[in-house]
Amino acid sequence: MSPIPGSGLAKGLAVTLRTMTRRAHTAQYPDKQPELPPRSRGVIGLFEENCTVCMLCARECPDWCIYIDSHKETVPPAAPGGRERSRNVLDRFAIDFSLCMYCGICIEVCPFDALFWSPEFEYAETDIRDLTHERDKLREWMWTVPAPPALDPAAEDPKELGAARKTADKIAAAEAEAAAAAEATGTATGTDTGTAGDTGTARDRSTDPGTGTNPGTDAAPGTGTGSGTGPGDGPRTGGDA
Repeated sequence: MSPIPGSGLAKGLAVTLRTMTRRAHTAQYPDKQPELPPRSRGVIGLFEENCTVCMLCARECPDWCIYIDSHKETVPPAAPGGRERSRNVLDRFAIDFSLCMYCGICIEVCPFDALFWSPEFEYAETDIRDLTHERDKLREWMWTVPAPPALDPAAEDPKELGAARKTADKIAAAEAEAAAAAEATGTATGTDTGTAGDTGTARDRSTDPGTGTNPGTDAAPGTGTGSGTGPGDGPRTGGDA
């Protein structure tokens, strides 16, 4: 069945008539700021401490608008007898927002959570060269990144949170064991020291000449005086042993 001539025009006029009776919803920006959703894509913030210079974000960027420079440093061994290791140190991290198409691939592929979306969008410049944000400016955008939404009460804890809790529990248990061992060692040392001191005192009292209850028996042999003509021939009146 062929359409009725003019039906398309009638439908268009009907839409026009319906919208003419509605009130406009135009927001007078910048006098009135828009209410953006928390996950809106405004600008990208950099959390530099989490960046390991893995270059995944730069390699996966479709526009090649991420510039990263780094150098390697030698890290001394963590324990005596270990070997030295090398790590990458970040020198430059810049994003050219005049080329960025806000696809979010760099944020998705980052394995260490170093890049985040911020809802801020008011960073227009009169010079296009100023749209290349270096790492200092990218760090400032981190203060505008909203907090992640709360998890559902019935949801399971993330694996990262569970691993962190296990590590914290192990550290706390090791510290408690070390404290208990140190306390037990201190108690045993104090008890042994006191016992040894008492034993030494008793030994000194028993072997000290003349300090016993019978001074006569503590005298050394041959200390008495003979009453005969020869030395030691007559009866002795001393306390010879």
